[in-house]
Amino acid sequence: MTILLPMRREIYESYLESSILSYAKDNVLSGRWREENALEQSRNEFHKLLPQDLDTPDQYLFEIIGNDNLSTVGFIWFAVILDKGVRLAFVYDLEIKETYRRQGYAKQAFKAIEVLVSDLGLASIGLHVFGQNLAAQALYRQLGYGVTGINMLKKL
Repeated sequence: MTILLPMRREIYESYLESSILSYAKDNVLSGRWREENALEQSRNEFHKLLPQDLDTPDQYLFEIIGNDNLSTVGFIWFAVILDKGVRLAFVYDLEIKETYRRQGYAKQAFKAIEVLVSDLGLASIGLHVFGQNLAAQALYRQLGYGVTGINMLKKL
């Protein structure tokens, strides 16, 4: 059984740097950002969302603990946001470490946050997935997520 534990401060800085880099790369791959300033844009977005780091209100960052109850197999981060007057949870990041992928940890983490989100009195969870991330899209469909919009881009 997968357990979510609040992210430890000693883990946060390395998680943040890794996630900033990964988000920048994904945005470049998708064609949304230019490579030369992607890292700065990513860093700015993260700092805007987490101005008080782990103490930022309405931000929930967790370590995903594996079945051995010892190993951190990944991370999941969601926030309570207001979207068009409706409060909902929004998943900003899911990362499963490479050696633990395809073992059900992502599904279990999402099931665990469903309980937390419900306990917060929220009725829905949103997320963004990059077009090139077909594995994540398949996972989210399996979990019952539906498409709410599609952005498209043509490179010239």
